[in-house]
Amino acid sequence: MITRAQWGARAPKEIVNLTIPVPEFFVHHTDTWECFNVKNCSAAVRSIQKFHMDDRGWDDIGYNFLVGEDGNVYEGRGWDHLGTHTKGFNSKSLGTSVIGNYTAKLPNEKALTALKALIACGVEQKKLYPDFRMYGHRDAGKTECPGDALYKLIQTWPHYSHKPPKTVLV
Repeated sequence: MITRAQWGARAPKEIVNLTIPVPEFFVHHTDTWECFNVKNCSAAVRSIQKFHMDDRGWDDIGYNFLVGEDGNVYEGRGWDHLGTHTKGFNSKSLGTSVIGNYTAKLPNEKALTALKALIACGVEQKKLYPDFRMYGHRDAGKTECPGDALYKLIQTWPHYSHKPPKTVLV
């Protein structure tokens, strides 16, 4: 896990605690360039945080975590803080984005392994319900996220839910 301090995060404007464990996990892609080492992935995460905070006006980076093709997980808002990754579902889910665009190709094995390990860690640490439901971002709104290739893959994973998620207020 690459901590916020290690990737050079800005301080959040506000922190709202998330009631854990949560029943849902959303997979995203950043729709940016891929990264293959800590230096480049950290720069990508800082750029995403800048976009979310300065252009979108959010309190912090939107995702709870990000995953690079270097095989590392980058701490966004973390396990315990409410994200802004999936409108209408944030108060009952965690959102993780794989850094890159996965419309035409899959993330590499390092990234996929890190994503699976993060999910297992969430269950083990009781941040996710053991019977959590997984979704792609597009399951909750009109978007192409997490990209066609990655979306097709996660639909084969054990916790992927073919039933649509139910909206909540936050």
